[in-house]
Amino acid sequence: MRFPLFLSIVICFCLVMFSDACAAEAKRPNIVLIMCDDMGFSDIGCYGGEVDTPNLDKLATGGMRFRTFYNNAKCEHTRASLLTGRWWHHVGASASVVYKAPTFGERLREAGYRTLMVGKWHAGQTPYQRGFDRYYGLTDGCCNFWNPGHARPGEPEPAKKRVRRWAIDAEEFLPFTPDSKDFYTTDAFTDHAVEYLETYKEEEQPFLLYVAYTAPHYPLHASEEDIAKYRGKYGEIGWDKLREERFARQNKLGVLPKNVRLSPRDPVLPAWDEIAEQERDGWDLRMATYAAMIDRMDRNIGRILQKLEAIGKADNTVIFFLSDNGACDESSDRSTVKGSMPWEVTSYLTQGRNWANASNTPYRKYKTTDYEGGTRTPMIAWWPNEIKAGTITDQPGHLIDFMPTMLELAGAKITDELPGHSLVETLSGSANERAWPIYWQFGKAQAIRDHDWKLVKLGKGDWELYDLSQDPTELNDLAKEHPEKVEELDAKWQAWWKDRGK
Repeated sequence: MRFPLFLSIVICFCLVMFSDACAAEAKRPNIVLIMCDDMGFSDIGCYGGEVDTPNLDKLATGGMRFRTFYNNAKCEHTRASLLTGRWWHHVGASASVVYKAPTFGERLREAGYRTLMVGKWHAGQTPYQRGFDRYYGLTDGCCNFWNPGHARPGEPEPAKKRVRRWAIDAEEFLPFTPDSKDFYTTDAFTDHAVEYLETYKEEEQPFLLYVAYTAPHYPLHASEEDIAKYRGKYGEIGWDKLREERFARQNKLGVLPKNVRLSPRDPVLPAWDEIAEQERDGWDLRMATYAAMIDRMDRNIGRILQKLEAIGKADNTVIFFLSDNGACDESSDRSTVKGSMPWEVTSYLTQGRNWANASNTPYRKYKTTDYEGGTRTPMIAWWPNEIKAGTITDQPGHLIDFMPTMLELAGAKITDELPGHSLVETLSGSANERAWPIYWQFGKAQAIRDHDWKLVKLGKGDWELYDLSQDPTELNDLAKEHPEKVEELDAKWQAWWKDRGK
């Protein structure tokens, strides 16, 4: 029996349209966004660090590094801008906030993406309620890496600030006490990320995978074996020489902007040579553990890369990596058993300001300040056949740029209320200008950057003015020389802060 000509034409038309739709869907890349927690600018190998990070270094050598990329200097404030593409005070930022704008999970799910998330959320509701099809992780800020909940039978109570909320898809847990004594958050987050990739590997629709590690945020927890790899190295070199060596490698790698000088050691900190011999081993343990946490995270990132290859998705996947803020200067020991080691649940050490100053090399200050040491992050973008391997860009970027970037990659509309700038042209190597200024506020910290000029202050201090084209490490305050520029930028900052968005 022969088909009527009309039916043949209709069938052919439908087949062509279906084929075109499939081709268009195939061209839209998968997106993997990986963010670590409280890690400084210089900690990973491809940004000058001595920590062993071969997988991140592979992404860097095969992709693009940003010399200048900004976060919001604090965990929940960074996540507010990252997830919504908005200035944080337009949408809210806290451990219990309900964001007043769509998340990129919601926007990309509307665009036809499978949306997946593991790790730290640090907001109210849950990712499952805000656009993510699957979620496993910590909905709060930080937790004990070995056991986020209460003691398992025969074990001591884990050291913690307080019990933190977890969620697995729609189910919430308070506390979340894992059954396995081999539990470690960095591994667990990756286990579920890899499981998701395997589960949805046959789908034609592209996916978004957001991996929000808590490493190397305190408490400093790592296995005895991982710590042994770095034990003794930091006590031998000390923080002063470490900063000098990292700065030298950064210059060799070309990851610093022009005219950079190494900032002096924080003036409130002692020189390493002033540290008593009997105290050096304890300082070495802190930094060795911190390095081990980054090392373990990198190996887990390697597992994600391997899975992308195994399921045939790597070539059509764009990967981003960054940190949520600079290294943290908190210097405390909340261990519940004195002398506990970082591979024990009763240990609760922090990195300490002495080492955080080195982690943020060559910049000044720390997390929760709006100086460059608090706000500048390493940022890597990797996209086979789309990003030229081994490139480094001077294009300044900010967290608010991720939403428009993802929307452009997804072929979705970039809506007018978004203040950010799509980075897609930058990834292709094209020169393009972003919208200025960039603004910051957290607690007592305030800043604005307008092209090369940056106005910044902390607490009750006066505004400080820096020309970042000549002074990227903020060493030469020009406020008295250019009072008109201070007044101009102050007025812009005040107007921004009063504007609470739509």
